Amino acid sequence: MTTLATGFALSVQPVQAQSVVTTDTSGLVAGEVQIPVKDGSVPAYRAMPEGKKDLPLVLVVQEIFGVHEYIKDVCRRFAKLGYCAIAVEAFARQGNVAGVSDMAQIRPIVNAVPDAQVMSDLDAAVAYAKGTGSVDTSKLAITGFCWGGRITWLYAAHNPAVKAGGAWYGRVVGDKTELQPSYPVDVAAKISAPILGLYGAADTGIPVDTLDQMKKALPAGNKSEFVIYPDAPHAFHADYRPSYREAAAKDGWTKLIAWFKTHGVA
Repeated sequence: MTTLATGFALSVQPVQAQSVVTTDTSGLVAGEVQIPVKDGSVPAYRAMPEGKKDLPLVLVVQEIFGVHEYIKDVCRRFAKLGYCAIAVEAFARQGNVAGVSDMAQIRPIVNAVPDAQVMSDLDAAVAYAKGTGSVDTSKLAITGFCWGGRITWLYAAHNPAVKAGGAWYGRVVGDKTELQPSYPVDVAAKISAPILGLYGAADTGIPVDTLDQMKKALPAGNKSEFVIYPDAPHAFHADYRPSYREAAAKDGWTKLIAWFKTHGVA
């Protein structure tokens, strides 16, 4: 991919239009940018308040559906609150998942993405933001959804400069591969940043007992917390999908914004 997809990913059609949150670009600088990386550049979506300086930075990490309209809107929501938000298209080298309608074709693309590549691209996004002159990268946060929830934990272990994070229903244990050699529970001892884990007890893919494993694996003194919504399924924040649960999504968002402020990212 050399440019971002437009609209919502094909595999999530039909979109649940009645619940979709739409954030306008009034007062924002918002749109696609190219992030310089070791092997060229990758597309990303950036949103930030217009004409402001010393902005805190939040990295927004996609689900398996790529940087499509939902992720772009999440970036604009952060920008309206005074953040510079950047979502890098993590699968750009492997394929355009947003343009694929069959989940059986999406999974091989996602599985071909090395964790090391993702970490490097996120580092590049931080460097890009710093180079704009409008962002204070000492105020660095990260949040991600599903696939990106796992990455949130991993990046906090990778980059000690992360001040706070929010992991939305990201798996903390799983089957390792050559390209994905670790899960959050394996690197928990390296995480110093406080991460807010937002999970649903009705998520059949992430048993609550795996979250207990993560709690025990985190180092003493780490201030991470977990919020588990009793009736919420996987992807309860995804307002464009049938899995959306408005009450849990709004409560989780409110808690996340407060979490960032509490931990110096605002």
